[in-house]
Amino acid sequence: MDGERILVLGIGNILWADEGFGVRVIEALHASHDFPDRVSLLDGGTQGLYLLPYLEEADGVVIVDAVDYGLAPGTLHILADADVPAVLAARKVSLHQTGFQEILALLALRGRSPRRMVLVGVQPALLDDYGGGLTDIVAARVPEAAAEVLAVLARDFAIHPAPRPAPGRDALITEAVARAPYEAGRPSPEEACRIGDPRVLAGARG
Repeated sequence: MDGERILVLGIGNILWADEGFGVRVIEALHASHDFPDRVSLLDGGTQGLYLLPYLEEADGVVIVDAVDYGLAPGTLHILADADVPAVLAARKVSLHQTGFQEILALLALRGRSPRRMVLVGVQPALLDDYGGGLTDIVAARVPEAAAEVLAVLARDFAIHPAPRPAPGRDALITEAVARAPYEAGRPSPEEACRIGDPRVLAGARG
């Protein structure tokens, strides 16, 4: 196990409220801990098949995502191995999960599936809020999900990342869309014109 390569992957779209949960957990982990070289933290966003090379190189994968488990909003639920593709196929939240299903199928077809795969998922409360941050109930689960990832690394891969004495300065995510400035800098509905292009709306009113 000492030479195994481990990928900790956050997937989702930070532009759609709780859809960004996986990315925000990875961001928090990167800020709070130093990981050994054989562990890679990756903001997978909505990259779909572009993530295939990263998973092909991994012996173990820990995925963090917002998943419709049919549970109460904010509920964390952990699945492993064969249960991961099964739940992603049965309970889609967004199009990025369709792309991720394809990756898992290709890995199996090519005989490159990771030895161990764990999904740390949260039941979202809100998705259809373009430009919105995490809802309070889901945001409250970020530390718990990060702790669960650390527990999986320790239990399944004998990896114990060292806590950082202060938040890391080598940002994993571009500062403009890091969680704090992104959520604090959200414009008002009037400024953002979330209901459509103001030029088109002006023409419609005329």
